Amino acid sequence: MAIAGIARWLVPQSAWVRRLPRHPVLAPIVGALLGFALPACECGNVPVARRLLASGAPLGTGFGFLFAAPVLNPIVLASTWAAFPDKTWLLWARPLGAFLIALALSMLLGMLAESQLLEPALLEERRLTQPLSRVGLLERGSGLVGGSAAMPEAPTAAERLGAGALLGHSTREFLSLLTLLVLGSALAAVVQTWLPRSWLLALGSAPTLSVIALMLLALVLSVCSSVDAFLALGFAAQVTPGALLAFLLLGPVVDLKLAGLFTVLLTPRAIAITAVAASLLVLLIGQWVNFLQL
Repeated sequence: MAIAGIARWLVPQSAWVRRLPRHPVLAPIVGALLGFALPACECGNVPVARRLLASGAPLGTGFGFLFAAPVLNPIVLASTWAAFPDKTWLLWARPLGAFLIALALSMLLGMLAESQLLEPALLEERRLTQPLSRVGLLERGSGLVGGSAAMPEAPTAAERLGAGALLGHSTREFLSLLTLLVLGSALAAVVQTWLPRSWLLALGSAPTLSVIALMLLALVLSVCSSVDAFLALGFAAQVTPGALLAFLLLGPVVDLKLAGLFTVLLTPRAIAITAVAASLLVLLIGQWVNFLQL
């Protein structure tokens, strides 16, 4: 949230939003690579992704960052290497898998209308930043005569958020997300209590069931991507390679904690589509890795 607020204060939105590619493939690629500049786990990147979308950034850029940044950032890549220095295949398979999943999810969600995709409050913020709202009726091609409204110049430093407004805005976002984070974490804790991980790890040797079991474990544990590799180290020898990779890929995109956080970004329908599509993609990747016997 601090990153999102400071970025909003330092950089006028028109100075960078209009430079972002809007191609359905290039946009999520750029968003995915933003994780190297704005490293954050899946909890921290939600407010940044929301700010990107509210500022009028292409949907692909916002979603590419949302789904890929929790893995494609130097902190998570370093922690993965520290936990598994002997598994060189995992050091490239995890970031590659995260990138492909983010690209696929971004393109899939991009097929929906914004009204079906974005949470209503975010949708309203986004509409207020669209250049179309500042263009005359004739330029919009509406067939109505209207005055031409030129695009305004980029805001000056005086037009940026003041320190008080920045603090107030960041505080409101923090309290809103903190409530959702606490509720999601509480739900994850309850499920962990009633579903011992030993039940899931008992399936670790079966090629398909092991992948599904570790996906469920990632969903239940809801561990941040910056430390999940060290947790996985404890059971890596008991599960198949595909299951291990599935655990490290699904958690940063879908878990019980994120289910609450995503409500400030997406509609329930979009969240459901994301969860189902991400799970299927991770299952396929895990099966493929087990088939190759990496």
